[in-house]
Amino acid sequence: MQNKPILTLAQLKREATAYANALSQQQVKKLYGTTDGKAVGTYVEIQFREFLGYRYKFSLGNVALGIDFPSLNTDLKVTSINKPQSSCPYRDAGQKVYGLGYHLLVMVYDKVDDDLNRTARLNIEHLLFIPESHTADYQTTNGILGILSRGGNEQDIEAFLEERNLPLDDIGRAGLAQRILSNPPQQGYLTVSNALQWRLQYGRAIELAVRGSGTDLENLLAQ
Repeated sequence: MQNKPILTLAQLKREATAYANALSQQQVKKLYGTTDGKAVGTYVEIQFREFLGYRYKFSLGNVALGIDFPSLNTDLKVTSINKPQSSCPYRDAGQKVYGLGYHLLVMVYDKVDDDLNRTARLNIEHLLFIPESHTADYQTTNGILGILSRGGNEQDIEAFLEERNLPLDDIGRAGLAQRILSNPPQQGYLTVSNALQWRLQYGRAIELAVRGSGTDLENLLAQ
């Protein structure tokens, strides 16, 4: 196709839904027997980029940019329903309060092997779009918003940040507490565990999406 349109965020969501439905019907020989979640994720990501590439123009992510669709400020995460989690680069402790700084498109699959045909099927159980503003840690933001609602001050927030073991020194905690007072965060939907890379867990986001109770959290397969 000549003069392909530039991919928009709305089109990315729509095409991700179409791709997820199509993928769930496919039998994939190369993934039969594998228990390597990274191999499955890489396969899905490559196939999805090719699926999009037939119809749209878009910039590809790279290691330096850190996300799959930089022009749309969106990263694709592919994870198993058995343990819906992934990792992402650590930038600063404030990400746990204010979010990662980009949207997440999360495909959650259930892999089923067909021993007779020696193929695998990836049933996409959930397809979530989590906006940038809600990619912070659930418990951390919930606690902060609770403190603020009860009239908590800077010292209360600093103490809470220390209890939550955010990777900050005293000066960093004070600075983040001041920022929180002047600019309260929004409720996060992820569980973000401290590590050299953030470990993102999606169980709560999936529950909220299924119930339809997460503000701005889109359950694309249900639309």
